Parts: sequence; C-alpha cells; structure tokens
Amino acid sequence: MKIAYIHDDKRIHTGAHHINELIINKLKEFDVYVKNVYPKTRLIDSKNHNLKGVSNILFFYSLLEQQKEILKYDLIQGTTFTPITFLPFDIPVITHFGSTTMGILLSTPKTNHLKSKFQNIFNQLKKDKVLKSLNLKSRKSLWDISDIQFFVASKSRKVIAASKKVKEELVEYGHVARNNILVIHNAIEDYWFEKPLAPLDKVRLVFLGRIGNSAFTFKIKGLDRLIYIYKKFADINKVSIALTPNLKIENWLNKNIPNHKSRFNLSRDKIHKIIHSYRGNISLLTSRYEGFSLSLIETMSQGLIPIAFPVGIAPEIIEDGKNGYLVNTTQEAVIRINEILNDNELRERLSIEAYKTSLQFKADILARKLVALYKTVLKK
Repeated sequence: MKIAYIHDDKRIHTGAHHINELIINKLKEFDVYVKNVYPKTRLIDSKNHNLKGVSNILFFYSLLEQQKEILKYDLIQGTTFTPITFLPFDIPVITHFGSTTMGILLSTPKTNHLKSKFQNIFNQLKKDKVLKSLNLKSRKSLWDISDIQFFVASKSRKVIAASKKVKEELVEYGHVARNNILVIHNAIEDYWFEKPLAPLDKVRLVFLGRIGNSAFTFKIKGLDRLIYIYKKFADINKVSIALTPNLKIENWLNKNIPNHKSRFNLSRDKIHKIIHSYRGNISLLTSRYEGFSLSLIETMSQGLIPIAFPVGIAPEIIEDGKNGYLVNTTQEAVIRINEILNDNELRERLSIEAYKTSLQFKADILARKLVALYKTVLKK
C-alpha cells in the first residue's frame, strides 16, 4: 500500500503537523509506504490580508508540478483542504480534520463581547504591550479557508474527524454526509507510556500546550481564563509549559502571577520529563476551542488530573469525579480545584483513572484504524 501524504511545510510547528508526523512514522511499522509531499511554489504572495486565505489555498495547486509522480500512489491523504488539487482525479482522496476553521471562528468572540473580567485581562495585556491589538483586523481569510475546507470534505472519498465534536461541525456547518465521516482519535507517542507512574507529587496547577500569540489565538486557548484561575490561587505553585513565539507573555506571567514558573518552548523530550514528575497535579484546559487536544491526553498519561472546559476530546473521555472534571465556567473550575486540594484520597483516585483513560490513545491503535480505513477505501 502506497500513500502520498500532503503537508504544507517541512517544519513541524503546529498540532496538525505533529500528529501528521506521528501517523506517518507509525504507518511505516504497518508496512504502509508513505511519501511526504510538499508544495514548492506560492502562486500568490499577496500582502493584502483579505487575500491571505485564497493565497494559502492556491499554494497547493503548485503540487500539479508533481502530478505524474503523485498519481502513481494508491491514495492521497492530507489535512483539511490540502488535497484539493487531486479531487478531480480518479485516485481516492482522504482528508483528515483535527479541527475546523468554522469551529474556531464561532467559538472565539471579539474582545468587547467577553465578560468584563476577561476584557480587563486583555486590556491589561495591551497596556503592558504584550498585545498590539485586541482583535483580528479581518476574519475574511479564515472564512475563505472554512468554505474551502467544507468543499474538500464534501468531495473527498472519506473524511477523518479527530473527535465527535469535529464530526458534528462537519455535518452541521459543512453539510458533509454523516456516513462519509469516520471518527478516528489522534494519539500520543509511545514514550509517554514507557515509564510507570511517578509517586504522587505535591499539588500545583499546570498548563501544558500552545498558548497563542495574538489576542485572537490567546482567546482560542483561553489565556484570560487561565490567568483568572491562576490569580484565584495565589498561594499555590503554578507552572506553564507553553509553546508560543510571543515571549512577552512569558515575562508578563512571571511578573503578574504569584508563585508562577514558566517553561516556554521546550523540546518534547524535556516536556515529557517534566510532566512525568507532576503526577497528581491539576492540569488546566481552558481553551474556547480544540478539535482534539493532544496536551490533555499527554498530561493524563502521566497521572495529572484534568479540569477542562468541554472542548475537543474532553467531553468524550472525562467523567466528573472519576478521572477529572468538566467545567463550563471559571467559577466551576475554582470549586473543583478546591475539592481536589482538600482531598488527597480523591486526588490519588483521579490520578490513576486519568492514566487508565489515556491508554486508549496509543499510536498503534490509531495506525490500525487508519490501515483498516485505507483497505476499505481501496477495496471499493
């Protein structure tokens, strides 16, 4: 079985890139030959913000330069709209949605639509020059991308959704046929499961993941919610293990959040080593939108206890009081944190159950499901 796997960049710098790389490496263990395909030429390099979405989409038409070679493969797989170039050909196309741009847009309000306590946080970040502006200049390019994502999904042979939430977005907003969408959960690397759980650690609040770069992406990741919760627990140690090109936010957090330690832009092996020692700590998922959330699974695999807003995979796997808590407001999050802080037996039990839940996200499970899907598509 030979698959042409489309990427938009050779550097792995987003969650989508990371899961793509994990999938490819694991498929090779199942005797699936994967060719990595990268566009080479940007057809429009416009500085006009309104054309940014169109420019990103047209970028993939440069793959026609490699058309003869790519069409020799059994099928083509890409992320959201990246396989658009090959929809007219006979070769089967599979598109993988870790998230939808529509979901992001609908979940991320303008700053002046937030509650005043969160508006105040963003205003302070702008005043302290962490942010240049409080909103995107225009969302048009994102709407363009969303339209094309749904078009590609509707024309693809099969669509993979990383969570039930993403599947419902494709059905509701993209009008993609429900029976053409298969939910296959993402996975984390094998090394997260190589060591036994560490001893129960002292309690701290932990954030792991991409934290954003602008007001828009800060809102997606719920930075304002995170800051609000952090400030409610001034006496508790807090650690943010975050990825962002905006290093001003690192300095701001250390200066404005008591008992806070930042560990920004670390390599993945260092992140794993740190998280492994944090068993029994409280892991905060404050995002307004996630398609999946790899960081949630990574922390649970090391026995951290999730307190998560109902985004991505969280509603599918978190059972209140069994392996963590789902919350809808920061007030609920504060209540749940206090419950865990005051009950060590509860903390031990939640930690063990969180770890057990994470075992269903091993990479072998993901690879087997993908191989089964490929065989079904090729058989048809």
